[in-house]
Amino acid sequence: MSSFKNVLNTIRRHRKFLVTTHHNPDADAVSSALAMALFLKGLGKQVQVLNEDACPEWLKFLPGTLLFKKAGDVKRVNYDAAIVLDCGDLKRTGGVQKFIQGGKPLINIDHHVTNDGFGTVNAVQSKASSTCEMIFDLLKEARYALNRNLALLLYAGIMTDTGSFRYESTSAHSHAVTEELMAFNISAADMYARLYVGIPVADMKMFTDVIHKAQLLDDNRVYCVSLSKRVVERFSKSFDLKEKLFGFLRSMEGIEVVVILTELNSKEVRVNLRSQKDFDVSVLAQQFDGGGHKKAAGCKIYGTLRLAQKTICGAIHKKL
Repeated sequence: MSSFKNVLNTIRRHRKFLVTTHHNPDADAVSSALAMALFLKGLGKQVQVLNEDACPEWLKFLPGTLLFKKAGDVKRVNYDAAIVLDCGDLKRTGGVQKFIQGGKPLINIDHHVTNDGFGTVNAVQSKASSTCEMIFDLLKEARYALNRNLALLLYAGIMTDTGSFRYESTSAHSHAVTEELMAFNISAADMYARLYVGIPVADMKMFTDVIHKAQLLDDNRVYCVSLSKRVVERFSKSFDLKEKLFGFLRSMEGIEVVVILTELNSKEVRVNLRSQKDFDVSVLAQQFDGGGHKKAAGCKIYGTLRLAQKTICGAIHKKL
């Protein structure tokens, strides 16, 4: 029996669902959670979509985002089964984890190579380009008819997690899936503009300042950006600073690793990693209880921003 059949059998047996994804959600996380919610609602199920964080402003054009609720605004969740999407481990759900009860089915759908199989039902495909690509395959197996809202969500997740079909995770299947999705009158140019373009002038000025202060390390093989909480708060909510930084810095000749450190508070720093060539950032992230893919991973380091930079860049230096 395939992992999708196990997932579908579990869904058919239950009526009320809690759907969640990782904190600080990206487009693949938000889109896969919302696509799952729309699928469940289409089956007549009751669904509650919770996340540690609110839906990012730049993704609010997507259908169904009003379903996306912050865990901190909810006191109680009544559910029969939980579905966790795009999470390598349960800890990445943040505040939602307190609502997940032992003894109830926990469906884990993910494409991260570092996934630890935390579910009672696991569908983990590390070769999939994105969790949204997996949801497309799940809907096919369920013989559930696609519609334009589902197509928009799945296209957004696949487009962004493949880096607009540039990353090595992009497969022939990824292109075949998007071909079917585009049949629902989806404009690739419009989606690209909504997901990547449209930078406000004020944000662009601050963005160039951040780039100017970025550090080149290890004979120009590592680019490191440290973002204080004060700097991050100056950008508009609709501006996806980290993705813009990664898109720009990864294009630099000779760069093997890009590191972005974001200060969450005086004692906690989020670390996002991207790599080129053969450097495996998922192995590096696991050293700090993080995870991800070979080319894209993340973790948290507890300490000051300066200490976090010294720690992570020191670990990269040893591997290089």
